[in-house]
Amino acid sequence: MDVYNVTEGAETFTCNAYLATGERPVLVDAGAMDGVVDRIRDHTRDLAAVVLTHQHGDHVAQLDAVLDEFDAECYAYADHDRRSVELEDGDQVLIGDEAFDVVYTPGHADDHVSLVSESSLFSGDVVVHDDGAFDYGSFGRTDMAGQSRERLIESIEDLLDRLPEGVEHMYAGHGGTFHGDVRDVVETALERAEKREPKYPNE
Repeated sequence: MDVYNVTEGAETFTCNAYLATGERPVLVDAGAMDGVVDRIRDHTRDLAAVVLTHQHGDHVAQLDAVLDEFDAECYAYADHDRRSVELEDGDQVLIGDEAFDVVYTPGHADDHVSLVSESSLFSGDVVVHDDGAFDYGSFGRTDMAGQSRERLIESIEDLLDRLPEGVEHMYAGHGGTFHGDVRDVVETALERAEKREPKYPNE
């Protein structure tokens, strides 16, 4: 399974939108970058589905454009006008060539899910490898309305409980991709979140 960040280098604020090719081409999050459809077409003519980690604007702004272009299904935890498949904790979704378990991971967003296979993690915004606050293990912001640091901590703990030992590829909603000991990165993020210190000065 090859994974491409089709919003890489975007000049506007967007999440990382990941195209997984293989047996079942799937886009994880649609992002907010104009031209993402063309980026997807650089790698595949067909797209089976878009799977949303959550529905913040930087993850869904281009959803309609992608769904209209490829006539793909939309998988989401929370209700959405374009949702065709409802995700629930414990579901399994085929992405590329791998089966991914759906792990409900709220805290940054009430509808947040992460996707875990034997080798890879699509973590959305619950955990990232690097961002403007931390490198090698950061966590989603929890300073805005409807967010909860305590619930985020519980979600990272749940994610660790369900993360296979062999996972070595991490595709987060922001920052860079990571290849290596993903468990160690997630554990580092948990340790930082548990300090309960503001991630940003104004949090």
